[in-house]
Amino acid sequence: MNFSQFVAILQARWKLSAALLGLVLLATAAFSLLSPKRYTATASVVVDVKPDPITGLVLGPVLNPSIMATQVDIIQSSRVATRVARNLKLNNNPLVREQWQEATGGAGDINDWLARNFLTQLEVRPSRESNVISIGFQAPDPAFAAALANAFVQAYIDTAVELRVDPAKQYSGFFDQRAKDARDALEAASARLSVFQRDNGIVGSDERLDVETARLNDLSSQLVMMQAISSESRSREAQAAAGKGDRLSEAMVNPVVTNLKFELNRAEAQLQELNTRLGDKHPQVEQAKASVAELRSRLNTELQRSTSSVGVTASINASREAQTRSQLEAQRAKVLKLKEQRDAMAVLQRDVENAQRSYDTIVGRLNQTQLESQTQQSNINVLSPATVPLKPSSPKVLLNMALAAFVGTLLAVGLALVRELLDRRVRSTTDLIDTLGVPVLGVVPKPILARGKPSLMAQRVISGRLASPTRSAKA
Repeated sequence: MNFSQFVAILQARWKLSAALLGLVLLATAAFSLLSPKRYTATASVVVDVKPDPITGLVLGPVLNPSIMATQVDIIQSSRVATRVARNLKLNNNPLVREQWQEATGGAGDINDWLARNFLTQLEVRPSRESNVISIGFQAPDPAFAAALANAFVQAYIDTAVELRVDPAKQYSGFFDQRAKDARDALEAASARLSVFQRDNGIVGSDERLDVETARLNDLSSQLVMMQAISSESRSREAQAAAGKGDRLSEAMVNPVVTNLKFELNRAEAQLQELNTRLGDKHPQVEQAKASVAELRSRLNTELQRSTSSVGVTASINASREAQTRSQLEAQRAKVLKLKEQRDAMAVLQRDVENAQRSYDTIVGRLNQTQLESQTQQSNINVLSPATVPLKPSSPKVLLNMALAAFVGTLLAVGLALVRELLDRRVRSTTDLIDTLGVPVLGVVPKPILARGKPSLMAQRVISGRLASPTRSAKA
């Protein structure tokens, strides 16, 4: 079907289409005029994005869409609607109770029944680019619609406060118990530290480890020095034992040994001279030998006397070295013990610090949750309360008539097409070609009689009924 055929069908069936369109418009107008008027009151609230004075949380310059969707779901929840019914105390209204009895037979809670009815008339619209939420309520009475819209706003704010306060109360009880446990743990850790300090004689400003460490360093330095002195003493003692005592400093600085060496050298020189001049057997030579031997004996005796102190000095230095070593080992053991005590005390102090830190954290959270559980403020503020509407929101006559005209036009066109399919007529040469399957050689204009009426053939062509060739020839 092309557009010309479609137009021809509409021209042929225009009366039927017009009748259907008029019927739809008339029914819509009657429905719109006879329907009871309903009024919609709208209130608006804004979700505050300023930092929370208690928690310090900031929602951001633009709320997350999920947060706004959550707020819309809260407003449309049965909890808020039930709170509205309780706040308005409609369950005490005899008329409302009668309606509830007729609708439910007295089954269930009247507040729940009212809440379900309220939600069917509630309309919540969040703004796309702001934090404003519009809450509208529709009712036959404009004052009742405004009262319900404002009641929903107040119930929403109260519910938001409850959703914030109730968890805070639960957390407050939880943190209160945790704070008691943390305080007990802190007291136990402090008691262990005090017992340890008392048992080991440690005070708060104990500096014994530093003093004992300095003493250990001094003893270590003394031991090194004593080891050097003792080594030198042993070397001098060995030198004296090897007969080289005359090379020791004690012998070299001894004036008696020096004089004896001088006299011995002079006596040996005199003995050598006498021996050369008088011979070995001369009495003077013998006397000189005796004098040399006596001097040498006196020298050896004096050397032994002067070097005997070397051994004593070596023994004393060895004893002092051993004593210093013993003191060093004892001091090292003492320092190690003090370090062990300090390490153990550091562990106990860390336990106390950790317990104190945990206690402070829990107490801080406890104070915060207690403040949250006592607050009655919400981040939801009323932007504009609902007022009594002056004009009804429904029925919308113009909108209904426009929709009826559109739908009626579609139905009229559809009815014309269906009627044409049930009773097919020839509307154009295209229909003849499609029906007879022969080409059209020409089109003769329909003749018009003097009175302005077409001839019989023209009437048949105009009527659109397809005639057989025999009937056409008789005609």
